[in-house]
Amino acid sequence: MNSKLMTELLQERLDSPERTFDYNSEKDTLRIENALTEKGITIDLPRVIANWENEGEKAADEVVYYVNEALNVMGEMHSLKGKEKSIFPVIRSTSFPDEASEGNPFLFDEHTAETRVYYALDLGNTYRLIDEQMISREKWEKEQIRQIARFNVRSLPIRLKSDTVAGNTFYFLNTNDGYDASRVLNETWLKEMKGKVKGTMTVAIPHQDVIIIGDIENDTGYDVLAQMAMSFFASGHVPITALSFLYEDEGLEPVFILGRNKKREE
Repeated sequence: MNSKLMTELLQERLDSPERTFDYNSEKDTLRIENALTEKGITIDLPRVIANWENEGEKAADEVVYYVNEALNVMGEMHSLKGKEKSIFPVIRSTSFPDEASEGNPFLFDEHTAETRVYYALDLGNTYRLIDEQMISREKWEKEQIRQIARFNVRSLPIRLKSDTVAGNTFYFLNTNDGYDASRVLNETWLKEMKGKVKGTMTVAIPHQDVIIIGDIENDTGYDVLAQMAMSFFASGHVPITALSFLYEDEGLEPVFILGRNKKREE
């Protein structure tokens, strides 16, 4: 599978008189737009191909579903009124756009050096990021949205699976509800996990649909964590960061920075 063949495959499955397709060979991306609104989605082809090599047709199915849902939402008028329980935070990388294609800024906050917190209105099968125009139109306060979103994320269920590798325990949260990474904002849960681990607590949020909590008890654990984070990052449809963090003093710090400091201290 190469970019040309993947483009042909996706265009065949997503083809519609109302859509336009633009393949950028330099960036190796495929842009799909609604011809009427000129709003659309840009697909990173190498990432889709990598998933295809691992999952086959399922990878294409997921991309087609995601694009269809997103394009159906774009251009529609959505209201926040009466939908307070449907407002959630979503974690994105710092490279994620800070405004919509038409120049309308999204509401977001800085989180770590690698991540930001955006805010979304859940629409069932997908969600729409909340932007300045929506906030102004609805006459909502930004802080009100932040508080509602963080309250709602604390209400989401926490179901963990665990695995032990070389004396280190790793806990995986993967419900695929679109807000797995968002649960990193649940400080109560993070504190509970901190009290549970025996060694050093690490946190990885490689893509939107997973959190990895590590109970690191030896140096091998860091190598395993790095490999896991990179693998999940490469396979995620909404990648966030391949970097992992230490959870100390109720905050997230990059593992490699603190690791160097510890070595210097020794």
